[in-house]
Amino acid sequence: MQLAAIVIALVISVVGFALLGRAAAYIYQYVKLGQPVLGRSGPVGKRLTTMLTEILGHTRMLKWGIVGAAHWFVMVGFGALILTLVTAYGQLFDAEFYLPLIGHWVVWNFFEEFMGLMTVLAILVLIVIRQLNHPRLAGRKSRFSGSTFWQAYFVEGVVLGVGLCIMTLRGLEGALNDETSWNAHYPFSYPLVKAFEGLSVDSLENLVYIVAMIKIVISMAWATTIGVTPNMGVAWHRFTAFFNIYFKRDPDGGVALGALMPMTSNGQPIDFEDPKDDDIFGVGQVEHFSWKGLLDFATCTECGRCQSQCPAWNTGKPLSPKLLIMSLREHAFAKAPYLLAGGGKDMGGDEKGTSEQLAKVPAAALAEAERPLIGTAEDGGIIDPDVLWSCTTCGACVEQCPVDIEHVDHIVDMRRYQVLIESAFPSEAATMLKGLENKGNPWGLAPKARLDWVKELKKATGIEVPIMGEDIDPAEVEYLYWVGCAGALEDRAKKTTKAFAELLHIAGVKYAILGKEESCTGDSARRLGNEFLFQMLGAQNVATLNMAFGEDDEDESTKLPASKKRIVTTCPHCFNTIANEYPQLGGAFEVVHHTQLLQHLVDEGRLVPVGPVEGLITYHDPCYLGRHNKIYTPPREIIAKVPGLRNEEMHRHKERGFCCGAGGARMWMEERIGKRINNERVDEALSLNPDIVSTACPFCLVMLSDSVTGKKQSGQAKESTQVVDVSQLLLQSVKVPELVGGPAESAGGASNETAGGQPSEQPSA
Repeated sequence: MQLAAIVIALVISVVGFALLGRAAAYIYQYVKLGQPVLGRSGPVGKRLTTMLTEILGHTRMLKWGIVGAAHWFVMVGFGALILTLVTAYGQLFDAEFYLPLIGHWVVWNFFEEFMGLMTVLAILVLIVIRQLNHPRLAGRKSRFSGSTFWQAYFVEGVVLGVGLCIMTLRGLEGALNDETSWNAHYPFSYPLVKAFEGLSVDSLENLVYIVAMIKIVISMAWATTIGVTPNMGVAWHRFTAFFNIYFKRDPDGGVALGALMPMTSNGQPIDFEDPKDDDIFGVGQVEHFSWKGLLDFATCTECGRCQSQCPAWNTGKPLSPKLLIMSLREHAFAKAPYLLAGGGKDMGGDEKGTSEQLAKVPAAALAEAERPLIGTAEDGGIIDPDVLWSCTTCGACVEQCPVDIEHVDHIVDMRRYQVLIESAFPSEAATMLKGLENKGNPWGLAPKARLDWVKELKKATGIEVPIMGEDIDPAEVEYLYWVGCAGALEDRAKKTTKAFAELLHIAGVKYAILGKEESCTGDSARRLGNEFLFQMLGAQNVATLNMAFGEDDEDESTKLPASKKRIVTTCPHCFNTIANEYPQLGGAFEVVHHTQLLQHLVDEGRLVPVGPVEGLITYHDPCYLGRHNKIYTPPREIIAKVPGLRNEEMHRHKERGFCCGAGGARMWMEERIGKRINNERVDEALSLNPDIVSTACPFCLVMLSDSVTGKKQSGQAKESTQVVDVSQLLLQSVKVPELVGGPAESAGGASNETAGGQPSEQPSA
């Protein structure tokens, strides 16, 4: 029995370790196929700290409660109990083998049994959760829909089998040691010790040989299986997750949201004024992804957390972030033999590999190389165009991914190639691009139309909004108010603009606008994939802003620090672009969102909400304010300060807030597949029967208003339901009743000169 156990265990171990090592080397070669990416190696200390914090602390996973706790025990058990495998090899040769030094140490024995038991219990919990959420029951709503089930079942079976073997061996060890009463060396296995009591020494030893062999066979069956399946992310993430988290975009631990990365080719930013002949614009082939992208694909665990949060998937569209990453992974691994042999296509579509290089490439890999990265099923495409263009770039997938996959960056990179090289994108977006190119705004309106709201505000209240450099000296300005295209040109968003301007006037904040000199920040163009247009608009705006703040680009002595160039905006998309992306273009500014400034003014007593605004309110988190920039508190604090309002959160809020459907340039594209995202969000809001649906973004305001209007017409919403910006609610509460003496006095009885002094503390982005 012992000899048979030794032979079987050692043979399968040799095979298992050999295949595991070969696959690890293959994955390394596969990852190296990607393009270079800068800034992912240091600082080493911060990256190591972030990696260990995320993995050992399970910071992302524990947000899912019992699932995270169970996974923590399985993950830690996998690494911490590796010494039990060493013990099993020793027990093949000596049934009473124990690890030197620590084998009979009570601390190790307790830890070994506690983790062994918790691993068994934890994997049973995860098995039950998977079955309760199986697609056979939940259908498309299951986060496991589309996952590779045999792989998941295999891994679950391995973990359960190994855990049971650990506990069984501990029971046999106790029986061999003639343990007759409970003690701390066998704290959890003692019932098994008692169960084996009475067996002969020979029987116990034979059982030790058999169970040790089974433990090794199960472990090596796992090693063999993943060794021949290098694309088995559900297993390989146990190793690759360490590297994927270490090489994440933000070494301090932030997720890959906020700014999009500049377009690069061969690891270097593209100079759009003088691009190189061999520059690659975006991702048109899987090898155009960076090596971090290929590592992302290999690391996907198929857990489906991204899918469960995706607004596109939840409204019946073909995009699932999980399935997209899985498709890219399968394609990349299938094409890898061709690429590793030297194959590949240049920008003109000509083959780079020689016939000698490609002679031994499997036919399947050659066939895979001919498939287009973006294309319909009829064309053999890997990613369907409807999948690519369904994304709102809301970032829910990136926020939830436990292994830091950068879904949004990869989607935008593929869009960039489609727009800049293939000129293939939804036709409705062409109108938006044309408007940006010709008039500096997506509606294609004349620049002077940006001042219409100023005239309307003056007519209604007597307030005159100063224009930077014309009506007020830049040195006197506390904040430059960046109005944004929607805030200046869209009727519903203009109500927010006027309310905020009136609040600034009441609070005595010295501010100014750029007026017709303002142009679109380029957010929609960039997220659509038109990086060239974004670069053009961004460079123009950075120059305009610097000039407005009194800088001379040619005179270094006039350069101002960011703290001297303070900008406030009511649009989270403008906020994100100016604060996070314009630094890529040389623009350094301190940017705050209007809710941050308003909260600050309320806290200082410069705005005092006193008038009651009665009703039940629910607040919708804009994706580019919340997930992308982590600003959740200011809007809620403002709502809490307004008398009469009773706030109730929607089921999906803050980090798990649901998109309105306008991000990622979707504002300018028709939604023809599935349920409209804004209707899904409004249905959730209306389930609370609110009087007011509030938000803090002009895009969200438009999308939610459109849906609520439709619901009113169909009788699904009460006629009194309002959709308003937080600033409108605050103005309704702080606005001084109309006084005798004309509109100027009724504006609040305060001016820039008389209402309060300078803020003692300024909010920062």
